[in-house]
Amino acid sequence: SLQDKNALHLYSVNGKYLCSETLKEEVTDMCVTGEHIVMGSLQGFLSIRDLYSLNLIISPLAMRLPIHCISVTKEYSHILVGLEDGKLIIVGVGKPAEV
Repeated sequence: SLQDKNALHLYSVNGKYLCSETLKEEVTDMCVTGEHIVMGSLQGFLSIRDLYSLNLIISPLAMRLPIHCISVTKEYSHILVGLEDGKLIIVGVGKPAEV
């Protein structure tokens, strides 16, 4: 965060700069799972981005409260979201029939 501007930068394992994406919200927690980055923000949005292009996979989901922590289950079937008020939100991943 620099002067109220937030950005996500992607580097290779060798330190080569690959790309960056300017963010509208302040990231409070993130989790890299497989080929995706799952991020939570102070503004209460849950975002899922492609690890290699940093493009949004889906529109951010509004949780209405600041997100404090994020975790993804081993099977990548659910995202666990901890909110500021102590609630735990469980978000199913995949098609409705799979969830």
